[in-house]
Amino acid sequence: MGDIHVRPLEATDRSVWDELWQGYLTFYKVSQFAPEVTEATWQRLLDPNGPLHGLVAVDGDEVLGLVHFLYHPSSWTIEPYCYLQDLFTFPAARKRGVGEALIEAVAEAARAQNAARVYWLTHETNAAGRSLYDRVARHAGFIHYIKDL
Repeated sequence: MGDIHVRPLEATDRSVWDELWQGYLTFYKVSQFAPEVTEATWQRLLDPNGPLHGLVAVDGDEVLGLVHFLYHPSSWTIEPYCYLQDLFTFPAARKRGVGEALIEAVAEAARAQNAARVYWLTHETNAAGRSLYDRVARHAGFIHYIKDL
């Protein structure tokens, strides 16, 4: 096991990003996902002036996990909030500090943007993820609702 570091997503990461993205969708039991949404997401992540940002955790040349995040204004602060939207690691890379490194890299980026906070959601059944999240952040107690349009 080498040193894990986090870097911005690059165009050459497409095939491994596809694997991680599909793993993420499978984890959340998303069986139908339009290919055009995946393509639009990929293009947004690569747009240096776009709102969606992507990072990958790597050990040498091996990509181990991904994180996507964005900034948005808040009615509660002057500073923006940073929403960590997606976080996923290959199962073989878990318990190596990859998730924590990705979260900390997002926090570092958010600090550089003077964001007031980083926040994220996970499913209540994601016990492995929640054990990490409970260590690195505080659970705010909110319940998430969605109204599809």
